[in-house]
Amino acid sequence: MLTRTVPPEIGNLSRLKFLDVSSNTLTGAVPPELGNLSRLGILDLSENVFSGVVPQELGKLSRLTQLSLNENQLEGSIPVDLSRIRRLVYLNLGDNNLCGHIPSAIFCNLSALNYIDMSSNFLDGEIPIQADCPLPELMSLVLWSNKLNGSIPPSLSNSTKLRWLLLQSNFLTGELPTDDMFSGMRSLEYLHLSSNFLANSRNNTDLEPFFASLTNCTGLKELSIARNNIAGTIPPVIGRLSPGLMQLHLQLNRIFGPIPANISNLTNLSSLNLSHNLLNGSIPQGITNMRQLERLHLSNNLLSGDIPLSLGMIPWLGHVNFSQNRLTGAIPPSIVQCLMMQNLDLSYNMLQGKIPAGLSRMSGLLNLNLAGNLLSGAIPMTIGEMVRLQLLNLSSNQLSGTIPPQLGSCIELRYLDVSCNGLTGTLPQSLEKVASLVRVNFSYNDFSGEVPSGGAFAGFRADAFLGNDRLCAGTASMTPRLARCSGAKRNLFHNRRVVLLVVGTVASFTMAIIGLAVCRAVGRDRRRSPLLPCEPNTRGDYPRISQRELYEATGGFEQSRLISAGRFGRVYNGTLRDGTRVAVKVLDPTTGGGEVSRSFKRECDVLRRTRHRNLLRVVTTCSQPDFHAIVLPLMTNGSLESHLYRRDGGPRRGMDLAWLVGIAGDIAEGLTYLHHYAPVRVVHCDLKPSNVLLDDDMTAVVADFGIARLVKDMGDDDNAGSADPCNSTAGLLQGSVGYIAPGNLQHNRTYK
Repeated sequence: MLTRTVPPEIGNLSRLKFLDVSSNTLTGAVPPELGNLSRLGILDLSENVFSGVVPQELGKLSRLTQLSLNENQLEGSIPVDLSRIRRLVYLNLGDNNLCGHIPSAIFCNLSALNYIDMSSNFLDGEIPIQADCPLPELMSLVLWSNKLNGSIPPSLSNSTKLRWLLLQSNFLTGELPTDDMFSGMRSLEYLHLSSNFLANSRNNTDLEPFFASLTNCTGLKELSIARNNIAGTIPPVIGRLSPGLMQLHLQLNRIFGPIPANISNLTNLSSLNLSHNLLNGSIPQGITNMRQLERLHLSNNLLSGDIPLSLGMIPWLGHVNFSQNRLTGAIPPSIVQCLMMQNLDLSYNMLQGKIPAGLSRMSGLLNLNLAGNLLSGAIPMTIGEMVRLQLLNLSSNQLSGTIPPQLGSCIELRYLDVSCNGLTGTLPQSLEKVASLVRVNFSYNDFSGEVPSGGAFAGFRADAFLGNDRLCAGTASMTPRLARCSGAKRNLFHNRRVVLLVVGTVASFTMAIIGLAVCRAVGRDRRRSPLLPCEPNTRGDYPRISQRELYEATGGFEQSRLISAGRFGRVYNGTLRDGTRVAVKVLDPTTGGGEVSRSFKRECDVLRRTRHRNLLRVVTTCSQPDFHAIVLPLMTNGSLESHLYRRDGGPRRGMDLAWLVGIAGDIAEGLTYLHHYAPVRVVHCDLKPSNVLLDDDMTAVVADFGIARLVKDMGDDDNAGSADPCNSTAGLLQGSVGYIAPGNLQHNRTYK
């Protein structure tokens, strides 16, 4: 393997016709002296570590037919001088750091080109293919993962030999191409247009012209228009696409309506992805005729009805994801015949019945997710036969019985979640042998006995065992969240009479203590206004909600549901049992000391005292000694900051002057209400773009009152009891992480 630079003296090899130094670790610049090799026909410098720019001197290589500079670290623009290499057939500049526009002269002058690859760079501007400069020999156009914009050039229709058209992951706009482009492309095999901003015909309502035009492409093998702005229904003409089609990806769009039954005509499909759309109706029974399917993804839609009973007749099926739909009925027993299955996700539907014991026949299964259904019965003991299993999620069902000890045979298991069920018994000691475990969740069941402390269990936090009142910790690391096991306590589980006697005595004593505490609390509450009760909110205008309900709504506070995180807590998106989409703000009691609790109470105090269309309203709250959460409406359009400063490099939307003025007006109205018209005047103290949220109608809503300050009004009877400055927030340092108002530095005050 060559590891040094290419010396400039290489330009003296005047008779050299072939130079291939690919797949080495050559560094430095591409020597401009290569332009002196006038007889060179092939130049391949790919898969090295060359840096610097593409030398314009390469344009002097008039006999060159192949130029490969891909997979290096070249930067700068593509030199227009390359358009002078009239014999060039193969041009590969992919996977570099090139930027700027693609010179139109390259496409216009190099009519012999049959392969163009400029993918994975930072090129911008439009694709410069013009009607008066056809590329009749072009077979592959590979421009994916750039910053190209504009529409797909209609003049591509002149390239009737085209086989590969890969334009995904750009910023292309306009309509999907129709008959005018594809009518002559009978050789087209790979069409990838995903991750752009394309729409379909007739104001983005009609997909039929696009699919109908592709029926001419009889050699089509892969079609992807995923992650665009596409709406409309899937037309029946989709069943007339090439019988050799192997991949069809339409996910992450706004396609609605049913899945047409004749999609089952595509019998050679190996991958079908329709996930993250608005599809409804049932899964077509004929889909089981697609015997070559390996991947079937229909998740995050509105599909209903039963899973096709004969799904197991698809022998090569290895990846199935039907999650986040409205599917009912039982898990079809035939699914156990899918012996190639590796990933099975049926989570968050309304499936009933028992978990099929025959699932163990899928010995190669890696991930099994059945969470969020209505499954009942016991966990099959045969589950331990799936020795390659890495993820098992059975949470939020109605399972009963014990965890089978055979689960300890799944020696590759990494993630285990059985939370929010009705499981009983002790946690099996056999799980201590599963050294690969990195995360478990046994919360909200009815487990009893001592939590195992050996093996991977030594590193698990008590959070994984919440809501099991009869569990106890054998080690001090899990207290005080779990009670500490003692010798006497362990014996209680084996002596029913002693249990009854002790429980009766403790209950009587506890009730007396609680009664005394309640009387004292009522007396205190009459002397001062409470901020929030210490249990889930029971006020008439706020619905009751428990920690368990919030746990289920956010998928166990799953990392994928995380919206934002700060010093004192995190915000998750979730869906309540009635279908309401919410943002759940959970404060972390382990950081910030008492300031977390004070911040929570201040925010609750402000939210319950203020009502205005431009202020964030509270749905409800849940407050317990070790858990504080505020449930807020989910603002689907994010924060003002995310629109002002886009982090993904995408085009900014709605950033005209009228929009900004409207946002400013909304904020001003909210602050005016806070300062002058609210029942208790409030100074926000932390107003910034990230604390201004946008609702479905792009109306601005002021949020995050965690360090807000209630201003005492001597004329307000409600505040008469707060004249003591020790009960106000005036002494708090105002500001947020990374920002403190200048006035605080000298006077401990803020002048926002």
